[in-house]
Amino acid sequence: MTRTLAFVGSKWTPLVIFRLRSGPRRYGELLQLLPGISPKTLADRLQTLEAEGLLTRTVHPDKPPRVEYALTGRGRGLSDILDAIADWAVA
Repeated sequence: MTRTLAFVGSKWTPLVIFRLRSGPRRYGELLQLLPGISPKTLADRLQTLEAEGLLTRTVHPDKPPRVEYALTGRGRGLSDILDAIADWAVA
């Protein structure tokens, strides 16, 4: 429980998940949608979320290569939990 709360409570995790809820996003899009996040922090957070099985990273063989990030089923489940937490906080 402590590990989960620390993970979910990290500054950028809920915001990255929120921005991916509407569908796949490219790295540059996420940078624009998350004012204040540094490129290194975003890259680190995306790697962590991928390692935890919350998002997928898809490399498209375009020129130049295009990379998209999308929530997995597990990531969408966490998104629902974050919504419940937000609802609780407002009530």
